Amino acid sequence: MQDLEQAIRERAYHLWIAAGQPEGNAHVYWLNAQREILATSLEPIETAAGPTMHVSAAKPIKKPRTARTAKSKSHAAA
Repeated sequence: MQDLEQAIRERAYHLWIAAGQPEGNAHVYWLNAQREILATSLEPIETAAGPTMHVSAAKPIKKPRTARTAKSKSHAAA
């Protein structure tokens, strides 16, 4: 867990440097760094059996759209 905190601390520092070292808002850089580090730790990992996909990375299934019938169009015009 110490390694994770250190990685976040270093990334936050680099983000702060890149932003021009502004005063205040340290929590913003910490949270952005935390989000980046945790997102990269959740990326799919290649195994000997082949690539795997993290459950949260799957796209949601969309319902198929149903076509309107002529009835509903004519009813709307009436």
